[in-house]
Amino acid sequence: MGADLANIVNEAARLAARQGKEAVGMADLDEAIDRMVAGLKKTRVMSAKEREIVGTHEAGHAVVAEFLPGADPVSKVSIVSRGIAALGYTRQLPTQDRYLMTRSELFDRLCVLLGGRTAEEIAFGDVSTGAQNDLQRATDLVRHMVAQCGMSENIGLMTFDGGGRTGLLPGPPPPREHSEDTARLIDAEAGRIMVEAHVKVSALLTERRSLLEQLARRLLQKEVVERGELQALLAGAEPSREGGRGRGA
Repeated sequence: MGADLANIVNEAARLAARQGKEAVGMADLDEAIDRMVAGLKKTRVMSAKEREIVGTHEAGHAVVAEFLPGADPVSKVSIVSRGIAALGYTRQLPTQDRYLMTRSELFDRLCVLLGGRTAEEIAFGDVSTGAQNDLQRATDLVRHMVAQCGMSENIGLMTFDGGGRTGLLPGPPPPREHSEDTARLIDAEAGRIMVEAHVKVSALLTERRSLLEQLARRLLQKEVVERGELQALLAGAEPSREGGRGRGA
């Protein structure tokens, strides 16, 4: 955390210096955080339909994050392209340093990852390739919960797929330490939890569809929605069965 903070401050200082500023401002720090999280701004020409999909996708992430207690609060939602492939991004910032996470908190994080794709399903009755990275991260997370953290009653308290299999070392991965039957059980359990999360997210976003559409429209108009504006939208939303009117609303 300390190293990340130092990197952000250094990047903000460089940004301020390039613009001839005598001091680092909040705008410099904000841009530095965006660069650290999502990369440099990229100029990509998208069609109106693609922008609508990206806006809805990011709005889905944000709405889910704001209505699940285990998710970090949203500080910014953007459809400004950054990095190699990011057509938009939802920036969440934790309110405190974390060293441990519970199963319910990891499950809520899984739900947030599925929020973008599920929003596309609800809004357009179809899905795009924009969720590829989200799905990869969701798959990694749910397999970690099941196979390494003992967070599945059906799998039990043993851990699997550990053994330093990080993909960073040369040579083939170490041999699997469990049977084909166990591997199938892990796959089935990971799939079951993924479906459970998808059902929960679909219900939440269907109930909050008006808010989802409002935020998507705002993103198409402004490209960036900061936390204060997001809270104002949440304050005008109807109470949700998922836990109230949203954070800070």
